[in-house]
Amino acid sequence: MKNKQTSGFHIDFCPRCGRAVDCIPAISRIDGGWICSDCGTREALDSIGVNADEQNHIIEAIHSCRQI
Repeated sequence: MKNKQTSGFHIDFCPRCGRAVDCIPAISRIDGGWICSDCGTREALDSIGVNADEQNHIIEAIHSCRQI
């Protein structure tokens, strides 16, 4: 798999969830490191009090839009 590059930084796997990164990574609100977009979305939703079940539904909806 080709490395993804954002501002000179390469990331193949998310250090938070361990999944392969197949899009532009996000910057963690917690530690400032690079993470996958799903983990970035979870951090953002968690910061406004969205529970884990609803986060899963939101991320599934985002993924379904990418497949169109």
